Amino acid sequence: MYQEYMTKIKVGEKEYELLLTTRATKEIAGRYGGLENLGDKLMKAENFEMALGEIIWLITLLANQPILIHNLKNKNDTKELLTEEEVELLTSPLDLAEYKDAITDALLKATKRNIESETDLKNPEAG
Repeated sequence: MYQEYMTKIKVGEKEYELLLTTRATKEIAGRYGGLENLGDKLMKAENFEMALGEIIWLITLLANQPILIHNLKNKNDTKELLTEEEVELLTSPLDLAEYKDAITDALLKATKRNIESETDLKNPEAG
């Protein structure tokens, strides 16, 4: 159902899918003031450690969304959530640089449809 909105990454030996859900959007808005501020916050992070911390937080948040959906739908077959500690230990700084692109891709995939839908509503076809 959400496959077209997901971007795949690898953390250690395990593959994860990044998904921007309404819940994740709400958490991002609480932390950054909205999706539109996310890029600015990442680029203007005061120091390298802080920038890494933000990327790790985002990866963990977005990678856990499909797991949370799975767990909601499959109460007898729950999967373990990814932790920030796992992301820190099972990745290199080079991986995190690549994940920034994956984060951007996941955000674009999830918000593209909303933008198209809003455009469609504003410009109904004459019939």
